[in-house]
Amino acid sequence: MSVSKVLLCGGGNAIHVLSSYVSSKPNTHVTVLSLFPGEAEKLRNAIPPEGVRCINDLGEDVYGKPDLVTDKPEEIPCDLDLVIFALPSFTHEMYLKALKPFLKEGVAIGAMPGEGGFDLCAIHNLGSDFVRNSSLFALETLPWACRIVEYGSCVEVLGTKKEVEIIVSPKQGTTKESVTELLHEFIGEFPKFDPADNFLAVTLMNINSVWHPTISYGFYRNKNVTEPFDEPPLFYYGADEYTGEKLGKVSDEVLEIKRVLIEKYPTLTLDALHHVSEWMLRSYGDDIGDKTNIYTMLRTNKGYRGLTHPMREVEVDGKKKYLPNFRYRYFTEDIPMGLVVTRGIAELAGVPTPNMDDVILWCQEMLGKEYIVDGKLVGKDVASTRAPQRYGFSDLDSFMRVNQYLDHAETSKVVNAPLESNTSKAIPQ
Repeated sequence: MSVSKVLLCGGGNAIHVLSSYVSSKPNTHVTVLSLFPGEAEKLRNAIPPEGVRCINDLGEDVYGKPDLVTDKPEEIPCDLDLVIFALPSFTHEMYLKALKPFLKEGVAIGAMPGEGGFDLCAIHNLGSDFVRNSSLFALETLPWACRIVEYGSCVEVLGTKKEVEIIVSPKQGTTKESVTELLHEFIGEFPKFDPADNFLAVTLMNINSVWHPTISYGFYRNKNVTEPFDEPPLFYYGADEYTGEKLGKVSDEVLEIKRVLIEKYPTLTLDALHHVSEWMLRSYGDDIGDKTNIYTMLRTNKGYRGLTHPMREVEVDGKKKYLPNFRYRYFTEDIPMGLVVTRGIAELAGVPTPNMDDVILWCQEMLGKEYIVDGKLVGKDVASTRAPQRYGFSDLDSFMRVNQYLDHAETSKVVNAPLESNTSKAIPQ
């Protein structure tokens, strides 16, 4: 009987769950790769002989032990069936570069979760031919809420999600179902995977990239961010009417990108792209007490009760105080791997984004980064983002074609254009 070979990349909560689940399956060889200094050795030494115990919310505990835990890409099997990234999105490029010499075409490779532009990152680092002849996927979020109980030894699944949106770009000659069935084989029946239209739709419908930066901007815009708070302020329940209106305006700009793209490429499918107000109603429904507008929905959604802004503790006159944590993922991931990506697509499509720019300009100041300069995405830190401009795209047609968004869409302007056409060079890192 053939053996399925799986590579898990990372070392955090999700990798503990995956190590347990996947390693427990018969006829499966599991390798865990961590490039974080010292993490592979720490994890390898911490896993007991019986393997990682996963306290499963849907049934009996699961035990599984990976066959190999390493920090050396050259030690991974050469004929992998599945590669899963479960690590921060800003590390995806590092892993793709490290793995490239050792991956063979035909593998299914993806991220959970995958922030905006995961496909751009994969194509840039692995090559268009490799991606076309392999299966690329990304989950909108992790399949579960989970936490490590004892590092290397025990992890708890606090809740398995019922449904998670997934985008799959299957290798030529195969179907999306071939990837979702493979994932179900290792992860289990739940969550159910709801296939999205394409990577472009998922990139533009990156709700976190609109939500987190805009709410942060709205809250802090008139505040002295160096003045400590006595308590961590409420994130959603602390939003004001201006913030609700700003969220709506940023979302309007995203939908204008959709309108322009559909007008130019009539067969392009972007049905998964909705206004944030519609997303709220679809996601939370009756958990929202007042559905009048975005502002009232934010402040009356039961699911948001008690959630606070990311903060860091400081001591002032012997008392514990709190300052904003601008190194949290709301900024370090949702801007360069999220909103800046959308802003880059808008620039290619010729869509003005004054409201989005307000948010990015404020966030880049808080981060000490430079993305937008004089209204253009030409700042020195674009090289650390997943914006199309970082990968050398300066015209919409090339961006759409090279990244395979037009595989099922038609436009007379690009039908006869050469595949490798790209009008500018990628920004070096």
